[in-house]
Amino acid sequence: MKKIALSLGVLIGAVAYASAQKVVADKIVGIVGDKIILKSDIDGQIDQAKRENMLDAHPELGDPCYQMQAQLTNKALVLQAEKDSIPVSDEDVENELDLKIRNFIQMYGGKEVLEQIAGESIYQIKDNFRQAIKENLLAGGERKKVVDDVTVTPTEVKDFYDKIPKDSLPYFESQMQVGEIVITPKNNLELDQYLRDELNQYKSDIESGKRSFELMAKLYSDDPGSKDRGGLLQVNRTDKNIDAIFLNAAFRLKEGQVSPVIKAKDGYDIIQMVSRSGDDATVRYILKAPQVSDAEINSAKSRLDSIRALLIVGKLNFGQAVALYSEDDNSKEYGGLMINPNDGSTFFTYEDLDKDMIDVVKGLKQGEYSQPIVYTDRLKRNVRILLLKSRTEPHRMNLTDDYNRIADAALGQKKNDVFVKWLYKKIPSYYIMIDPDYTKCSSLSIWTQFANPETKAPIASKGTN
Repeated sequence: MKKIALSLGVLIGAVAYASAQKVVADKIVGIVGDKIILKSDIDGQIDQAKRENMLDAHPELGDPCYQMQAQLTNKALVLQAEKDSIPVSDEDVENELDLKIRNFIQMYGGKEVLEQIAGESIYQIKDNFRQAIKENLLAGGERKKVVDDVTVTPTEVKDFYDKIPKDSLPYFESQMQVGEIVITPKNNLELDQYLRDELNQYKSDIESGKRSFELMAKLYSDDPGSKDRGGLLQVNRTDKNIDAIFLNAAFRLKEGQVSPVIKAKDGYDIIQMVSRSGDDATVRYILKAPQVSDAEINSAKSRLDSIRALLIVGKLNFGQAVALYSEDDNSKEYGGLMINPNDGSTFFTYEDLDKDMIDVVKGLKQGEYSQPIVYTDRLKRNVRILLLKSRTEPHRMNLTDDYNRIADAALGQKKNDVFVKWLYKKIPSYYIMIDPDYTKCSSLSIWTQFANPETKAPIASKGTN
């Protein structure tokens, strides 16, 4: 049974394309039940893939047949989700909208740039795509309902593996799991007060008009990510990825106002409100990172030396040491194992590791602990010891070394098969119309055989905003 590729990505990606057209009419190229598919929906998704340079890696995204298949599937899922009362609240929709808008603001370099490209205000963009976002959440919820209880047995995993041609088995680089115990040295109080005084002087110079906030950020901010932009940052009040202390301080400001010095997660800041629209705002900020003295670094090293000695003689196991002493919340949540930011797993290749870790890890045998190492995280110096928990040799994929990876692939295929079977049963129950331009698409054969025999697609009125 041919695999049906799904594209449940939101249509907001086509905002620049759709807004640029400003046409009076838009052709309806498909209907499932009471859900219509416009030609601009198809063209917009293809245009988005081109803009994001995705076609080399995923050429199918530039295929109108593929995009039509994805749209038809999406509409069928929405219809069934409405019938099954899949819960999607207004708050869910607004949160997803806000997330997508923030992503596009970051992509295009600012709210004003996005509005200029789209030819619409942020409010209008949200209003135009609110229904599309809701439909995608409904579709995702329905698909999850269909496949959520699917599991695979060891026998099925082996059968899946055995069907892969031996000359097609991928070759994997050496992979490893690395644990860490982290100690964060305490800041030097005198140096902290110096940073506060420094920021207060910047604030005074800005408010007196001696220098602009933008210039001061370019000259003195410790944040390399925003320094070159004069400290410019787009924020949303509900963004969980930004320190709540920073957001609360920012949204208390009036336009043009500069905050008092605040202490947030990354250090000390002053913030200027540039502009604000509801829960969205553009701010500038100057960050001064906390300074840690060499004496505090040496104290942390000494403490980790003692912990390492207990681990080596077996008076303490790694899990206990992490629970008792480690101060990194991210790895602590996974029993001290570091998380690969590229895929969210606990496995790394050497290319995935920070440069300063590679030689250290290469020098460890499985189960060995490193000497204390000083490293920089979020502009601050920390100290850690590393554990090489496991390491595989370079190899062809096999059931012994790669069972979990193979099981995940087998589960993915089984879920897709279950979903396809479910979809094929549902398709005959829907009213379906497909524009003649798409009826020659071989991937749409299951849809076209049940489509209403219409030869001419209707025209949908589409006024400009």
